Amino acid sequence: MRVDGLTIAYGEKVAVNNVTIPVRQGEVLALIGPSGCGKTTLLRSLNRLTELTATATRSGRILLDGEDVDLLEVTRLRRRVSMVFQQPNPFPMSVFDNVAYALREQGSKRPGKKELREPVEDALRRAGLLREVQDDLDHPALRLSGGQQQRLCIARALAARPEVLLLDEPCSALDPQSTATIEDLIVQLREEVAVVIVTHNLQQAQRIADHVGFMYLGELVEYGTADQVFHRPRARRTQDYVSGEFG
Repeated sequence: MRVDGLTIAYGEKVAVNNVTIPVRQGEVLALIGPSGCGKTTLLRSLNRLTELTATATRSGRILLDGEDVDLLEVTRLRRRVSMVFQQPNPFPMSVFDNVAYALREQGSKRPGKKELREPVEDALRRAGLLREVQDDLDHPALRLSGGQQQRLCIARALAARPEVLLLDEPCSALDPQSTATIEDLIVQLREEVAVVIVTHNLQQAQRIADHVGFMYLGELVEYGTADQVFHRPRARRTQDYVSGEFG
């Protein structure tokens, strides 16, 4: 995936200003920067969620496998580029039906539970949750712990076999143990899907990211490997941010 000269505005306020950045298969890209710098807007643009805001306008191109995302049917795009939000948002139904929902929505026919069991369990396994829930897939999803709910949302996103997984502060509402579990999962998932994560946690970005984009006031100030951005930043603003001078 590639973002090329992307500018997004809400009314007259520019949120993302002329950003060009690659999203590579087999890697985790972390977007960092202070609140209001445009990183979540950039993330949401990758599967066209920003267009749900009436005042939003966009210029520049976003390419998925060389194809302009504006030319793709939006539901199909969001299957290929799936998003998990900051707060876990499981549906008020069973663990099984949460994951099966994504699979049932893909086809013209609605497959039965027996037919769906294997792909549901596979998605839960890939999200690192199957072992904890496999004995009772009919368990209400809303009774899971916060960390389990977030992994269930990741399983629901993975069930559609996306090429890119977008994560918007997925650990901000979780305890340290659940955060560590999610981080381990993200590192494992990059082998099969490109991952883009927005995080305020600089230590988290250092732990899990292959490449890092530092944004400030809508601009991509710096992009590079995690090691380079955190230890040998080229821009003074990056140096100040990663050293804790502001943000």
